[in-house]
Amino acid sequence: MRREALVLTLMATTATADVTFTPVEVPEHYYTGGWEHFVGGGLASFDCNGDTLPELYAAGGETPALLLRNTSVPGGVIRFEASTPDALALSGVIGAYPLDFDADGFMDLAVLRVGENRLLKGGPDCSFAAFDLGFASGDRWTTAFAATWEDKQSLPTLAFGNYVDRANPEGPFRACDINYLYRPDRDRYGAPVALEPGFCPLSMLFSDWNSSGQADLRVSNDRHYYVDGGAEQLWQLSPKLRLYDHADGWQDHKLWGMGIAARDLDRDGRQEVFLTSMGDQRLQRWTGPGPRFEDVPYDLGTTAHRPYSGGDGRPSTGWHVAFGDVQNDGLDDVFIAKGNVEQMPGSAMEDPNNLLIQTEDGTFIEAGETSGLGSLHRGRGAVMTDLNADGLLDIAVVNRRAPLEVWQNLTVDTGAWVALSITQPGPNRNGVGGWIEVASDPVTGPWMTREITRGGGHAGGSAGFEHFGLGKTETAFVRVIWPDGATSAVIEARPNQAISLIRNGKGLKIED
Repeated sequence: MRREALVLTLMATTATADVTFTPVEVPEHYYTGGWEHFVGGGLASFDCNGDTLPELYAAGGETPALLLRNTSVPGGVIRFEASTPDALALSGVIGAYPLDFDADGFMDLAVLRVGENRLLKGGPDCSFAAFDLGFASGDRWTTAFAATWEDKQSLPTLAFGNYVDRANPEGPFRACDINYLYRPDRDRYGAPVALEPGFCPLSMLFSDWNSSGQADLRVSNDRHYYVDGGAEQLWQLSPKLRLYDHADGWQDHKLWGMGIAARDLDRDGRQEVFLTSMGDQRLQRWTGPGPRFEDVPYDLGTTAHRPYSGGDGRPSTGWHVAFGDVQNDGLDDVFIAKGNVEQMPGSAMEDPNNLLIQTEDGTFIEAGETSGLGSLHRGRGAVMTDLNADGLLDIAVVNRRAPLEVWQNLTVDTGAWVALSITQPGPNRNGVGGWIEVASDPVTGPWMTREITRGGGHAGGSAGFEHFGLGKTETAFVRVIWPDGATSAVIEARPNQAISLIRNGKGLKIED
């Protein structure tokens, strides 16, 4: 064996050998339905009963959606029980996203459906009811969502991405529906603003890609239905609603877009963007000028374009994508839920999920099979979050025509960690659009930066504590850049605990 190959083999063994996930039993739930449910199957995680452990809300398609209450003992085996209130037991659900619309401390839900979308108000003990906010979506096939708070608004701005126009007799190809932006008028929503052209989106994300203090809307579109003439999109919200184009530096990217996630992987203060697709998975870096993003080199190990097991060599199909540090070594890893749309002959049928482990030199190594996550079901939506408060990120996946799966992270000899949540007075209570930054040394850094967003992934997302792996550090320093641009003082946080931070002028107060 050549020396270079030996070194790479040893790096892979070191990086992935101890990463271990084991399946846990949960109530059985399937995502089912005909062609309108080939896509979707989202999963939302959020705490709805105040015990800090996240519940799961799983789309069901033609099957009623399911709320799983988290009954785990902190630090013990993950446990869930089915407990779905009538307001959530909806059919036709594509996915859902949690956010606190009215800043009352209870997490609400935006529910995406084949039919009429719903905004549901959360209440005590996981209760939900219809929101009276003047919102009306009409009968749509909604497959993407994102939310942000614009300046001086009491409610979030909402983006809904609509897939194929089912009423178009010449469809489904070249029959993409119109996307809509809902901006608040004081305490209610008025008529939506059309985001045209629409190219059949499967994911949307508001993100401040250049740290300007202004979030823009990235839209990832499914080339299978727009066929030609379409591309990935980036919308500027302010001062004028418009699409970025070549004159701004935006480059055309065409792919079978499924999911979006953003994270500063190399601690240079700029977020990378991961786009899942049929075929190559696309990790992109911002290169400028303007909103110019380019694919990272193939050698980085993130394309995940073919199955690593199952014996099917056809291209993979990626859906939900999530960043997270599964070993708490201070390096973010990537999870991708995989699975054929239904019976797409050009794509792999045996298509296992990916777990891409980041190494110290910034490359990624596949650990899906060795870690125990290589399910061959048709994966769709997913979450990567700490389900049992033991400081390790666990994983759950909604599957099409197969049971929902949950895996507990049992990796040993991991590094330190800290989990942080932020709240502020008034609207936008959870600081969406703000940033949490963590470093082991407040002078030399480098800072790990985390943008608080609602959207992205594939048809579902998480709200709650932001998890930071810290490696061997014995202390952590934290600061928050709030959505209005104010930067907090730096505070010291003891590792290996979940901490709620409250805005206190220019300071941060740790909640008792």
